Amino acid sequence: MAEVQISQRRELHWLLDRISERDLSRARDFLRELVDPVALSLLNAPFDDEPESPAERAAVDTARREPGEGTPHEDVLREFGL
Repeated sequence: MAEVQISQRRELHWLLDRISERDLSRARDFLRELVDPVALSLLNAPFDDEPESPAERAAVDTARREPGEGTPHEDVLREFGL
């Protein structure tokens, strides 16, 4: 059984190395779905195009005035494996 699993993993690596550049994103999304369907759902969520309410805008303004440097965008992406 373990040999079959290793053989399948080798084949997947072989296939991955041969995916065209233009299809890499689709392949990644498909594999993410197999591993974590929630992550894929978040990636495919529609853009929120609703206008901000005055209360939301005030909350954002308050958050931006908070002291400290915040967290760099790159650190957030790295934390979530993106």
